[in-house]
Amino acid sequence: MVISLIDLSVIIPVMNEEENVEPLHTELSEVLNTMKISYEIIYIDDGSTDKTVEILKTLQNIVIIQLNKNFGQSAAMKAGFDHVNGKYIVSMDGDLQNDPKSIVLMYEEIKKGNVDVICGWRYKRKDRLLKKLFSKLANILRRRLLDTRIHDSGCSLRIYSKQAIDSIPLQGEMHRYIPALLNTSGYRIGEMKVNHRRRMHGKTKYGWRRLIRGFVDLLLISFWNRFSTRPLHFFGPIGLFLTFIGMVLSGYLVVERLLFITTLTDRPLFLLALIIMILGIQIFTMGFIAEYLSKISYQSSEFSPYVIKQVIRTEDN
Repeated sequence: MVISLIDLSVIIPVMNEEENVEPLHTELSEVLNTMKISYEIIYIDDGSTDKTVEILKTLQNIVIIQLNKNFGQSAAMKAGFDHVNGKYIVSMDGDLQNDPKSIVLMYEEIKKGNVDVICGWRYKRKDRLLKKLFSKLANILRRRLLDTRIHDSGCSLRIYSKQAIDSIPLQGEMHRYIPALLNTSGYRIGEMKVNHRRRMHGKTKYGWRRLIRGFVDLLLISFWNRFSTRPLHFFGPIGLFLTFIGMVLSGYLVVERLLFITTLTDRPLFLLALIIMILGIQIFTMGFIAEYLSKISYQSSEFSPYVIKQVIRTEDN
């Protein structure tokens, strides 16, 4: 077990942010120094192809985790979580849109011990209209499907207790659903309004492909939250219902055959009844298999969603 020796860890996944990392680090360091606490700053380079890593190497007193390739923001955040040493952990974007000054109030609030996680809420979001529209729709779907009250699950600016982040499984676009994952595990989730700024340099990584992947992960998380420990409760009723319908149709055809001496082999309804019955039995059996696998696979899995190329620690000049 890693013993936490410092007050705060800040993890920042970056990809092709060569114009942003230096001003971000200057601003972030100034804010953290005013807080009079011990801290560390960890940048996770998620396969940058520009000069991001070279610029990071010139910054003082930071940790750079360089991944082997672009694994996605969730995997990059997981890499950061796996290497922190703080009692509390802040995650934020590297594009200068998250205001480091928001960290001060979030840190003071989580230290009160009333919540385990505080999520940032970009209540005055400075993005393009289309991006804000998609984000608003996504947040509505998340609240409905995942039964969470967080207004802005897509905001990366959050602060966690060390205990809360130790068991977070992240891959795909699941960093958006960390509050839902933690809520399912019984952690207390809070939120706080934070300042959001326009992107001044570089290009946004948000696009329709990321939107589709995020929606697929939303369905997965929704299913996982409800049925991860009891998949038979999902597959079982469907399988039993289809089997029952198939048996009713088959019974009707048998009665018709006995009473009216009709043939069955040339009737489409007979084939449909057989297909529905077989499908129902297969789905029910799938539920049993999923129930068994859920008990042994996930907890014993040692799969890592990222591969580290190198870890670099810079020192004060």
